[in-house]
Amino acid sequence: MSHSPDGQHQPYRSEGPHQQQYRPPQPEEPRRPSRVRRWVIAGASVLALAAVASLVMSHYEIPPFTDKGDSVSFGQLPPSGSAGGDTGGAALPTPPPHSKMSMPTGPAADFKNAMTLPDGTHVAVTTITGKKSGFKGKVWVWAPKEYGDPKFAKSGFPVMIALPGGAGYPNNYWMGTDLGLQSSISKWYAAGKSKPFLLAMPVLNPGPDDKGIYWDASDIPGQPKMDTWLTEDVPDLMRQNFRTVKSRDGWAYMGSSTGGFASLKAVLKYPEKFKAAICSGPDILPDSPLWKGHDKEKAENNPELLAKALIGKKGSPDVYLAFQVGTDENNKNTLPNVQKFIATYGKGPIHTDLRIIQGGRHNAKTYVPNMGEGPIQFISEVMEGPVE
Repeated sequence: MSHSPDGQHQPYRSEGPHQQQYRPPQPEEPRRPSRVRRWVIAGASVLALAAVASLVMSHYEIPPFTDKGDSVSFGQLPPSGSAGGDTGGAALPTPPPHSKMSMPTGPAADFKNAMTLPDGTHVAVTTITGKKSGFKGKVWVWAPKEYGDPKFAKSGFPVMIALPGGAGYPNNYWMGTDLGLQSSISKWYAAGKSKPFLLAMPVLNPGPDDKGIYWDASDIPGQPKMDTWLTEDVPDLMRQNFRTVKSRDGWAYMGSSTGGFASLKAVLKYPEKFKAAICSGPDILPDSPLWKGHDKEKAENNPELLAKALIGKKGSPDVYLAFQVGTDENNKNTLPNVQKFIATYGKGPIHTDLRIIQGGRHNAKTYVPNMGEGPIQFISEVMEGPVE
């Protein structure tokens, strides 16, 4: 007999050859995943890794996960010797004789995509040598989505030439989407505040201003002809490649700091070509050290003297100047200088508007959102486009 732990007697069990031995039940082995399930899991993992890789490669603009560098035609015929183009190689239609719009005259520039915005529009860049200035530089361009809308296929669009402050070389900071100029124009147009402007964003200077040298957007004797570049070659580029407005009613400037000065000067100097400007935190007077010994030419590029001449000339065309200045500008004279200019010259054919930005600083991030609070409406109300 044997004794169980609780004291109960248990019969003795023989383990002879004719007796079956007792074996406790064994735990079940876990089931292996089916082959199909394994393939599904593996496939999902590969797709997830590919998605992450594509995002990383797109962020760092690694082909083929970016369209940066791709050709952009904006509906124009492709450049000579290249393939493609949205028109399929067909001739562009000729507008009627009394049309207010101008079809692209060509030759087509070789635009390359610099970035694609969420709405599918493109900021593209090209390098040109100005036929009138002889200066070789980059110009970035952008067209709003309405430009490609079939209902505007026969319409000319207004152009805004956007000029930066600072060095203005080798880039134009308005081309970057971080400042939101392009998306803001689309938003303002949708809200009924703005025209759907085409943007031209050229370099402002022929080189960096790291040695205190800048060119005042002028044709300073012995220097690159930056006035001619900005007021003739850049507009010509837009006429060659886009449907534009024939008259000055479709041409404007905008800029900040030195770019604000250049915008102000361009409209006052060439009122027969340009109708309006938005001048943010602008300089009022030319002050480049390169003017030394060229007082006559310097006076010809002085906005105060240009304004005085425009007021005094009978039959001068009306121009519209929207100023905006922050109360925390680096140069504390900026606001009083602008106010003095408006008080002295804001009469006759010179129409002005001033937005004082409380707490605003001397930078584009201050100026862009505030353009939509008055300045863009001020100039859009007197401009034309889209027009047929």
